[in-house]
Amino acid sequence: MTITNRRFKNSDAEDVADLVAKTMLTSNTNDYPKSFLEKNLRNLTPDVFIKRAKEFHCYVFVDDTVNKIVAVGSIGPYWGSKEESSLFNIFVDPEYQGQGIGRKIIEVLERDSYFIRAKRIEIPASKTGLNFYLHMGYDYKNGANNLDETGYYRLEKFNNKNDL
Repeated sequence: MTITNRRFKNSDAEDVADLVAKTMLTSNTNDYPKSFLEKNLRNLTPDVFIKRAKEFHCYVFVDDTVNKIVAVGSIGPYWGSKEESSLFNIFVDPEYQGQGIGRKIIEVLERDSYFIRAKRIEIPASKTGLNFYLHMGYDYKNGANNLDETGYYRLEKFNNKNDL
C-alpha cells in the first residue's frame, strides 16, 4: 500500500464528505450518541468542504494502489489570527486506521505554512481522537481536561519552530 498526499481539489468534496461520514459513524459510535454524530455531519457536506478549502489548507491522503481517498486533514488560521492556527477535520477511513496514516497527517500539517507561522496551534479533539493527539504532543488548553459545550476537548501545542 502506498499512501500519498496532495492538496484538496473541489472534485474531492463528495469523496471527503463520504469518508468523514463513514469514519464518524463507525469510529465515534462508542463515544457519542448517533444524534450527536448526525447533527455534526449536517455541517460536513461536500459544499462545506469546498468552502473551507478556500480558507484552510486541506490535504487528502490517497491509497494509490486503489486510487481512493482514505484520509483528510486541514489547518488554517485560528479565528483569523496570524499567530495562531487550528487543525480541522482530521479523519482516517476505519479500514486504514492503525497503520500510521494519522501520524502522517499530523506531519504534513505541521510542515504547512499555517503551522510554521503560528506560535500556538489548537485542535478540537473528539473523545475518540483524544489519546492520539496527546501522543502527538498536543495538550489540554489551559490545563482543562474536560469536554467543552460542543462535546470536544480543546487541545493546543506551542510551536517552537519560530524560535529558531
